Amino acid sequence: MSDTVQILMSTYNGEKYIDEQIKSLLNQHNVDLRIMIRDDGSSDETVKRISSFANASSIPISVHQGDNVGVVKSFFSLIQAVSLECDYYAFCDQDDVWESRKLARAIELISSEKEGIPVVYCSATNMVNEQLSHLKNWPERPRRQLSMYNALVENVCVGCTMVMNREAMKLIKENIPKHLGEIIMHDWWIYLCVSTFGKVLFDEQSTILYRQHSSNVLGGENVGVISKWRRRFKRFRNGQNYYILSQQAEEYLEVYSDLLDDVRFNDIKEFVEKCKSNIFQRIAYSLTSPFYRQSKIDNLIYKIIFIAGKV
Repeated sequence: MSDTVQILMSTYNGEKYIDEQIKSLLNQHNVDLRIMIRDDGSSDETVKRISSFANASSIPISVHQGDNVGVVKSFFSLIQAVSLECDYYAFCDQDDVWESRKLARAIELISSEKEGIPVVYCSATNMVNEQLSHLKNWPERPRRQLSMYNALVENVCVGCTMVMNREAMKLIKENIPKHLGEIIMHDWWIYLCVSTFGKVLFDEQSTILYRQHSSNVLGGENVGVISKWRRRFKRFRNGQNYYILSQQAEEYLEVYSDLLDDVRFNDIKEFVEKCKSNIFQRIAYSLTSPFYRQSKIDNLIYKIIFIAGKV
């Protein structure tokens, strides 16, 4: 008997590419598939196209229309609505193309891990343009351990590559954030949760065509190093990313305080407290903080922003 996999997809004005994506989902090999789609208030033909697939497919496709609440709240609505009856769960964007072996490969790697613990699989992507021509592979394999101490300050898991076992979904579903406005992204939150209480797997092999186009809500950066850092500096100068790490950390501490061991609880609590301390305390803490980003330059930038009191 094949493993049962529940795909969770959020859509918004995605009529241009949605057909290709759904066809690639229906073409997944060696899995027993179910698809749950929440439309986030589309004004185009997205719902009509999805409904056409749902009516014609032998694979169960449920379609839920909702108000436009944004990608984070939309995905958490799906998490809250899903049952815990399936073996595995996967997140899906509306404009990519999955290789037919995507889910089977993720399941193979997850099932090789110790049973009974939350496990999340994520991978590199084959970043492509609108015509599906290769741009680059992204992201690179993480250089340091995938742990809570990385996940609190950096996300290395691309949401549309994520596949998790039932234990991981149970962990997330039973501990929904109280203030979703404090969550940076659903995939970042899941990386943080599972890296604390289970295991995160990163696969260097890509099984997804990750489409980049002008309408992307979020996506990888297909730009040079100088342009990338110019964009980041501009966002920082404009205050777009002020306090997002500390706000998410506070929410995480509130939601999981009863489950965290003393060491992790105290480490996160100290991070939150030092974010609000004076500059001399922030400088001292930045030199001994257990939290880290993957690359040396990103880690340095994180410390500088922490000292500036804008984390």
